[in-house]
Amino acid sequence: MNHDSVWKPGRQKAPAFEDIVKVRELLEGTVRKTPVQHSRTFSRLAGTNVYLKQECLQLTGSFKVRGAMAKVSKLSEEQAGYGVIAASAGNHAQGVAYASAKKGVPCTIVMPKNASPAKVAATKSYGANVVQQGYNYDEAWEATQEMAKKEGMTIIHAFDDPDVIAGQGTLGLELLEDMPDMDRIYLPVGGGGLAAGVAIAVKERRPGVKIIGVESKAFPAMKNSVEKGSLQSMKAGYTIADGISVKSPGKLAYEIISKHLDDIVLIDDTAIVKTMFLLMERAKLVVEPAGAASLAYLLSNGHRAGKNEGVVSILSGGNVDMYLLGQVVAKGLMQMGRMVKIFILLPDKPGALKEVVDGISELSVNIVEVEHDRLSSNIPAGTAGVYLSLELESEKHSQRLIEMFKKKGIEFKLVS
Repeated sequence: MNHDSVWKPGRQKAPAFEDIVKVRELLEGTVRKTPVQHSRTFSRLAGTNVYLKQECLQLTGSFKVRGAMAKVSKLSEEQAGYGVIAASAGNHAQGVAYASAKKGVPCTIVMPKNASPAKVAATKSYGANVVQQGYNYDEAWEATQEMAKKEGMTIIHAFDDPDVIAGQGTLGLELLEDMPDMDRIYLPVGGGGLAAGVAIAVKERRPGVKIIGVESKAFPAMKNSVEKGSLQSMKAGYTIADGISVKSPGKLAYEIISKHLDDIVLIDDTAIVKTMFLLMERAKLVVEPAGAASLAYLLSNGHRAGKNEGVVSILSGGNVDMYLLGQVVAKGLMQMGRMVKIFILLPDKPGALKEVVDGISELSVNIVEVEHDRLSSNIPAGTAGVYLSLELESEKHSQRLIEMFKKKGIEFKLVS
């Protein structure tokens, strides 16, 4: 093929502020300028002035479309003719597919064979040719490079490309316009494309603004790399925040982040789940785990920021699996003491359960589920085990329930 389609990390140069400005002009009318809104609820919980940059409302549900559109928009006529290809099992796939459809460029997305059927369907809905190869991202990425070389397609890397980074940087330009008095920005870090782009844009005009990257405790690849002064790779781990579960950060992104980010911090899944739940209930926003990571850290460690500071949390995406969302709601309720599961051992005789239910009703506790167990080996003969799933108002309400059980002499055990 005449044009260079193969992605080569060693040949890339970091975009300048002016490059991001030019890219924003290219993206005019093709991506949304997402809102940034002050949240009284999260400001109170964090102890500072919290503003939510709602990139979860972006086209395709993620910031990824910015970088994808930037890259596709800058293709030569020859490159566009051969088409583009990308390896992804999530937001990048949908961003590239959407951008290619808007520009009329043939698009192939390589996804692992075990990719979520919902994500495969969403990517196909934008008109992409989806090819499933391998059983993880690394195997899909190998297949992508082989196909690109064979067919002459241009690879659109998810984060380690100067045009993609410039595209993500347009989010930083929006913050400069909408938040002239901001003091800090918290944003998720996976491969590093978003953090790198936003950092270049913001630090050029407002060098005093602190930019803090948030990684999953299971995948602190960028934090380790910055601390050790060279690129580091992670072994396999697990986090529900698959959008930032990156084993090896981008080389170019690492170089930019090492220069511009003020800190990289870590957050765990428990805090992310609670934050996703709060965003749904309080802000009416559906945010994916990686998208909620920055706010999760802020809510867990808000005391470190000054009370009068203007702090922006970037909610980077809203594409969450519906099955996971159901688990998040249940676990969020449990974490906040608003749902408990209790095991009670009762005499197996009429009226025994009624006394318990009457006490629960007096406290205005809602019974969600009742399950009887008479046959398990840990249930003595002549008794019945009862599992109760209960919905309450708060942790204080839960404590009152427990005190009622103790007062009535009811044998119980908190299951969750």
